[in-house]
Amino acid sequence: MKRTDVKKGPIQDKVAAALEPEAKAYRVPDGNGLYLYVRSSGAKSWEIRYKKPDGKYSWLGIGQYPDMKPKAAREEAQHARTLIEQGTTPRQHQKEREAKALASQSNTVAHLMDEWYEWKKKSVESITLSKLWSSLNKHIIPEMGNKPIDSIRPAYILALFRKLEKRGIHTLSAKLRRALVEAFDIAAHTERIQANPVRGTEKFIQSPTGNNYPHVKQEELPALVRCIDGYPHSPDVRNALLMMVLNGWRPGMVRSLRWADIDIDESTVTIPAERMKARRDYIAPLAPETIEVLKQQHERNGQYPFVFPNRNNSHQPMSDMAMNKALDRMGYKGKQSPHGFRHVLSTGLNERGYEHAHIEAQLAHMVHGVAGVYNKADYMKQRRPMMNAWANEIQAMLDNRENVVAINRA
Repeated sequence: MKRTDVKKGPIQDKVAAALEPEAKAYRVPDGNGLYLYVRSSGAKSWEIRYKKPDGKYSWLGIGQYPDMKPKAAREEAQHARTLIEQGTTPRQHQKEREAKALASQSNTVAHLMDEWYEWKKKSVESITLSKLWSSLNKHIIPEMGNKPIDSIRPAYILALFRKLEKRGIHTLSAKLRRALVEAFDIAAHTERIQANPVRGTEKFIQSPTGNNYPHVKQEELPALVRCIDGYPHSPDVRNALLMMVLNGWRPGMVRSLRWADIDIDESTVTIPAERMKARRDYIAPLAPETIEVLKQQHERNGQYPFVFPNRNNSHQPMSDMAMNKALDRMGYKGKQSPHGFRHVLSTGLNERGYEHAHIEAQLAHMVHGVAGVYNKADYMKQRRPMMNAWANEIQAMLDNRENVVAINRA
C-alpha cells in the first residue's frame, strides 16, 4: 500500500502492516501528534511530535511496529505526553528509573555484605573467611539480602537471630552477628545509615554455652594421643591430628599445608602471609617427630600439592570436618576439638615455664610489643628446643612409657 492510499484518521493494524517503503523515509499521521515512521529499509516505528521547553519541535520514538500495535502506541503516546507536560520525556524518565534502581541495588544488604567481604579479605585467613562467607550466604543473605540497608531495624535483626537461636545455632550465630556489626559499621561510617541496627542486639540473644573449643586436661593427653595413634580409618587423618598435637597449629593451617611450605633440610615450615589469619608469614621449627610424620605423608601423598589432600579430590585440601569426625568416632565428642589442641599445647608449654612470647609465636598469635616475633632468628633458636622437648613428650606418650615426666625448660 502506498502512503497516498492511506485515509485520514487512526491507522488500522492492517494498514500499518501493508505500508510499503519508499526511496526516502516518511511518516503517516495517526492523530494527536502520533506518527508511524516508515524507513526506506521497510522498518517501522512509532514517533510523537512534541514541543520542547525552548519552543522548538522535536521527535520522540516510543516503540517499534509490529511489536507495538496501533492501540498500544496510542496509550504509550498519551503516557509520553503526560511526562512531557511534567517537564521530562519517556527516555529521560527511563534513565532516571534505571539510575534509581541501580542506586537501590547498591544500597541493599547483599551489596553491603559484598563490600564487607572485599574489605575483610585484606586481613583474614582465606579459609576462615571462606567458611564464614558460606554461612552468611546460607543464613543471612537469603533472609535480608534484597532489603535496603536503611530499612533494617534492631527488631528485625533480633527476630532473625532468634530464629537461628531456636535452631540451636549459637556459636555460628555469634560469628554471623559480628560480621553484620562490621558491615553495618561500614554503612554508618560512610553516612549511608544513621546508626548501626545490629549493635546491642547481643544483649537479647542467647550466648553460646560451653567451651567453643573443648580440650582435654594435661593428665588426659597421653590416653588421647595413643587413641589418635591407633586410629584405624585414615592414615591421613591420624597424621593430621598428630600434627595438631605436636605443633598447636590452627586446623586450617594443617589442612592447607603444602609440600612447598616444608624445608626438610632446615626442619622448618614457612606459610605465606596470604594464608595466615594475621596476614604475615609464619615460620616455625619442626621437631624430629613432626619430620617423621611428614615423611610418612610424603610416601603416600608426595605427588600431590597438599600434605593432607582431600580423599575425593587429591588437588584440594582435606575436608574441614575430617578431624572433627575422627575425634567423635574415638569417643571425644564434646571433649576435644581440633582447635582445642592449641589450648592443650599452650597450657602445657606455659606450665613448663617457657617464655610466653615464644609460645604465642608458635601459635601464630600477634603479641603486643613483640615485633617480628614469628621470624626473628633468635626466637627461632629458642623455639626449636621448646618444640623438640614438647614433641619428645608426645613421643613418650605414643611409646606408652610408664610415668611420663614433663621435660622442663633448662
